[in-house]
Amino acid sequence: MAWPPFDNPCLTPPPQETGLLAPCAHCEVRHLAVCSALDQEEAHALYAAASSQLLGPGVVLARQGDPRKHVYTVVRGALRLVRLTADGRRQVAGFALPGDFVGLSGSPTHQHDIETLGETQLCSFGVEAMRRLAERYPALQAKLLERACIELDSAREQMMSLARMNPTERLADFLLKLAAREARAGNPGPMVALPMPRADIADHLGLTVETVSRCLTSLRNRGLIAMPETYRVEILDFAGLEALNGG
Repeated sequence: MAWPPFDNPCLTPPPQETGLLAPCAHCEVRHLAVCSALDQEEAHALYAAASSQLLGPGVVLARQGDPRKHVYTVVRGALRLVRLTADGRRQVAGFALPGDFVGLSGSPTHQHDIETLGETQLCSFGVEAMRRLAERYPALQAKLLERACIELDSAREQMMSLARMNPTERLADFLLKLAAREARAGNPGPMVALPMPRADIADHLGLTVETVSRCLTSLRNRGLIAMPETYRVEILDFAGLEALNGG
């Protein structure tokens, strides 16, 4: 296995080792990933089955209907999960951010296109290798089941949000969820990264690009957010955003 030779704190071990193999011991998203449930021996076994990928923007990891051969942990960057409906419409089912595990499914084929958003670093595992590790290590199997349940709950919540919220409320809810994910990653500040373009947000929330832009402007005019950069939003009033989507 060859780890990419670029300067990243996840891949640069400090002088004092902690018992885990680098880069696992020093990965900035390990506490968010499925491997967080593993002890030293188990983490070594997982590391031995892993390969690292550093990909540029717009790389397609899998197409909808392809055989499911690999699963991935996002270390840096982001992925989007895209599905084409029967009538040819594009739907962004979700986004995978650092710490997220992608490809977990009971289906033998991928249910979505999986594409990179910007430069993205992944830990990749063969499906069969991951299955054997899960059978061998109950803690890993439990963590994978927990992730599957979280994804199911998130999908149900997304369906409810699209049904009961107006466009501005949908966008407020989306920003709050991104902020919560950043907080879990150790970045609780008001700045929220938007690694996805406006068109992806629109296709995720069931809106048009024009509506997303209008809603962002509306939230800014209300003093709830600021937009210092195209791909960054500063949340100025968390309580105000929460009030929009019913708390």
